[in-house]
This record gives sequence, C-alpha cells and structure tokens, in this order.
Amino acid sequence: MRYLTIVSLLALCFMLYVVPSVEARPGKRFDESTKMCRILNDGGQLDWESDHWGIGAAKFKEVCKSCHTRDNDKGAPFLYMESYGSKGWNNVFSQRRKKCARDGSWDVLSAAELQLVNDYLYRNANNTYDPNDADSCG
Repeated sequence: MRYLTIVSLLALCFMLYVVPSVEARPGKRFDESTKMCRILNDGGQLDWESDHWGIGAAKFKEVCKSCHTRDNDKGAPFLYMESYGSKGWNNVFSQRRKKCARDGSWDVLSAAELQLVNDYLYRNANNTYDPNDADSCG
C-alpha cells in the first residue's frame, strides 16, 4: 500500500511539472540559412510575428497563397500551413527546391520576411495543433 502511495505521488509530480512543459507548438526553430536558433514563444516580436496575425501569416497569404490556392489556374499545388510538418517547412525554405523558390516568385519578399513566413509555417505546421493547449485554442 505504501509503495502504491509513493508511485501515485511520483506520477502526480510528473503530471504537474513535466507535462505542462510539453508544448504542442514549437517554441524555437533552427534556421539553416542563418545557422541561428529563432525563439518563437518568448512573448517577444517573433512570438507575435509567427502567429496567425503576424507578418509571417500575412506574407504567406499575400505572396504564397496568390498562387497556391485550391483549383488555381497556375498549376501550383494547393498549400496551407499544415501542408507539411515543421521539419518539412524548414526544408522547403532551406533547400529551395520548389519551383516558386527558384523562378523568382519569392524575390518580392525580403530575407527577413522569408524568415517570418518560415517561422509562421514551422510554428503552425501539421501535427503542431493541440486543442487542449491554451496557446492553440485560446
């Protein structure tokens, strides 16, 4: 009985201290182009700009979604923030193998804006949404 109480207390401590620190949305992103870590969840500028109301989202909608809409006439595949996982979005921006990255379509964006678009897509990518996380649903 005493062993069960100790195990229960350990499980409770784990639930109170470890589980809340696990976050569905990534809090930082390593940027291959600059070889630097970008902190996305500290309440600062990148936290704001990488969310749905920031510059990253606005530029994605303005530039990328101008071609990558559903049933577009440009032959561009439909894309939205959850089209790839976080690592997949990082690969799109670091390797630039996609046609729009090579044909000059991204040239309307500054290097800083491209990073913000990458931050936004990385932070809100496939498998990062958790309906039970206050940051995701609140």
